[in-house]
Amino acid sequence: MTLDTTTDLTMPAGTSAHTLADITPEQTHVITQTCLLAGKIILQNGGETYRVEDTMVRIAAAYGIEQSHSFVTPTGLIFAIDGASHVTRLIRISERNTNLSKVAMVNDISRRISGGDLGPNEAYTLLKEIDAAKHEYHPGLKVLAAAVASGCFLIMFRGGWHDFFPVFVTGGSGFLFFLFIHRIVPIKFFAEFLTALIIGSLAVGAVKLGFGHDLDKIIIGSVMPLVPGLHITNAVRDLMAGHLVSGLSKGAEAFLTAFAIGSGIAAILSIF
Repeated sequence: MTLDTTTDLTMPAGTSAHTLADITPEQTHVITQTCLLAGKIILQNGGETYRVEDTMVRIAAAYGIEQSHSFVTPTGLIFAIDGASHVTRLIRISERNTNLSKVAMVNDISRRISGGDLGPNEAYTLLKEIDAAKHEYHPGLKVLAAAVASGCFLIMFRGGWHDFFPVFVTGGSGFLFFLFIHRIVPIKFFAEFLTALIIGSLAVGAVKLGFGHDLDKIIIGSVMPLVPGLHITNAVRDLMAGHLVSGLSKGAEAFLTAFAIGSGIAAILSIF
């Protein structure tokens, strides 16, 4: 939605002292859009549900709207304002990723808003820039990090150094395949299942050719970059915070990912 930038919506520091009656409908609209965009960015990039709701309510309170309500699930968020305007907005979330850099940027903007350093228009502009920017590492660097992490997990699970290079190659190749296939197949669980098939095949091939020794440790180390650790953590934290719907939903998503990985590996081991 395009905002009318010709209207002066600048609000001075200390706007929390204002009441809803002092805020114009134009200001209410911009504040609502700012809250929704901040919540959307956090939710889409790996933030917890309770963090999304808390951020939206805090931003609204910093701009003088004390009676606001937010309801967030992994697939959407609702924001409402009590009072004369009775504003209620809904945003549907169809894609989710892991980009904690964007989450940290939104948290920084939220703190600046609470400190009275940013007006609604300025904050909304900064949030739009964050939402539009990539802020992602190069795919080659991601593959290298996955390969190194696979080798480190091998050692952590008491594997031998003689299997480090096979795991390095298998984990990196598997993650490269995942990045490639996920662009073609938008269904994440199916892409993870195919990636597990590739990792299992490479691990079995490495052992049969004599490059690797401990098949179990090689497979475990190679699939670790695919394990949904962040989803499991967020699910537990949301459950502890009382967000049962979001916690169970994220837990189910993590379970499906683990099931896809396990099914792919089990299929290869049953063949070989």
